Amino acid sequence: MKKFWPALMLLLIVILLSACGTGTPVTQPDPDPQEKSESDNDKKTDPSEQDDLSDETEPNEDATDPDQDENEQVVKPEKQKPSFSYPDAVRGIYVTGHSAGGSRFEELVQLVDSTDLNAMVIDIKDDYGNITFIPEDEPEDSPLRLNAKPIIKDPEALLKTLSEHNIYPIARIVVFKDSVLASQRPDLSFKQYGAVWKNGRKEAFVNPYMKEVWEYNVAVAKKAIELGFPEVQFDYVRFPEGFHNKQLEYQYGDYVAAHQQDPIEARVQAVTDFVAYAKEQLAPLGVAMSVDVFGYTVTLDSAPNIGQSFSRISEHVDVISSMIYPSHWGPYNLGIPKPDLEPYRLVQNYVVKEKEKLFRLENPPTSRPWIQDFTARWLGAGNYKTYGKADVEAQIRALNEAGIREYLIWNAGNKYTPGVDYTPEIDQQKKEEILRQDELLRQQIEEERLAKEKEALEQSEQPVSSEGESVENQSSETEDSGTAEEGQSDSAETQNQTVTE
Repeated sequence: MKKFWPALMLLLIVILLSACGTGTPVTQPDPDPQEKSESDNDKKTDPSEQDDLSDETEPNEDATDPDQDENEQVVKPEKQKPSFSYPDAVRGIYVTGHSAGGSRFEELVQLVDSTDLNAMVIDIKDDYGNITFIPEDEPEDSPLRLNAKPIIKDPEALLKTLSEHNIYPIARIVVFKDSVLASQRPDLSFKQYGAVWKNGRKEAFVNPYMKEVWEYNVAVAKKAIELGFPEVQFDYVRFPEGFHNKQLEYQYGDYVAAHQQDPIEARVQAVTDFVAYAKEQLAPLGVAMSVDVFGYTVTLDSAPNIGQSFSRISEHVDVISSMIYPSHWGPYNLGIPKPDLEPYRLVQNYVVKEKEKLFRLENPPTSRPWIQDFTARWLGAGNYKTYGKADVEAQIRALNEAGIREYLIWNAGNKYTPGVDYTPEIDQQKKEEILRQDELLRQQIEEERLAKEKEALEQSEQPVSSEGESVENQSSETEDSGTAEEGQSDSAETQNQTVTE
């Protein structure tokens, strides 16, 4: 056995060397898929190959940049908005949402193209409270989406067409007359016997005291601006007519104390505050803002029940649009027995009153009144006339002679009188005479202002008694108290004046 030992050892060595040189290699396990992916991304690529790859492959906009913060949102480019230039003077017509979104739109565009008209006031929130287009970027449960109807199915195309035809668009937003929102949110409306109160025309209003209503309407305005409207016009900026004579339930919001002290002033303040709020919100967006008011508001310090003050609203707008339709004035208003029969004279007399208000403002807005292109048969025989070409032109002529170059024309059905000259020839002598009268009025207003400043200065320099009251006021206290009751009676008489709205 010992003599074979060296041979066995040699044989074992040969076997081992043979196994190491020709045996099957050991199989390694696959790497982790994630590690493999990372490894592939780390491979170096020739720059020329990278360029070729980028030319052949469209970039994935949704791909995540590894260097981008996961909380950082990708900003998508804004849609290109159509551009609009403010006309030399706005001469516009009213267009319902249904007309704007229907077959009549082409007819109305042709009317503007073939005349000296240059603007359209288009319903974006109509008289019922419907938003007339679908704001696609709003959540399904948003009030802006819930209250929208596809009346104007493609608002972007609408604005593109208007831009191509050089027609200036104005977004009309009906504010406090809103049956849709009142039905959804009775708490924002006026209630009677537990239900939403409606006027004689079955229309519901929402409450101007409620700031949630302000925010909602301004949000609608911002949607119109996003579409590309260069101007927003607010209509029905008021309390409902006659509501103060009803036993209604409603909230006062932040105006509880003001209402307790003076209900009339509280209403005026709430309406004015809404206009100021809207202006504050929209001004940074670079658009113009206008408001419609009743024409008769120029004859009063403020309309006592609906809350409109022509002067105070005018302080917060770019354009004031007074509705001066001859049919909307009562007998003998502005000194005319039957106003609807005398459109030229009615507009003449109105403008005098408006200038008395606007000339007193430091920065008066542009005056752009609404005028009439419809027949007011409801006034009864003998009190109205059938309005035609001459009557529309008469109103425009009266405005132009008075130096007012802008206007809007109302016809609820958008059926406008054919053949109207929207820049009619005017009486130049009459215009020059009115300009002279305007200058005299401005001088009178300036003299009144200086007189008030002088009076205030003199009162501030009067000696004051130990009780803090001027000696002159003490001596005249008895005399003043004798006229207090008479002054109150005059005020009450003014508030009780009946004016047809």
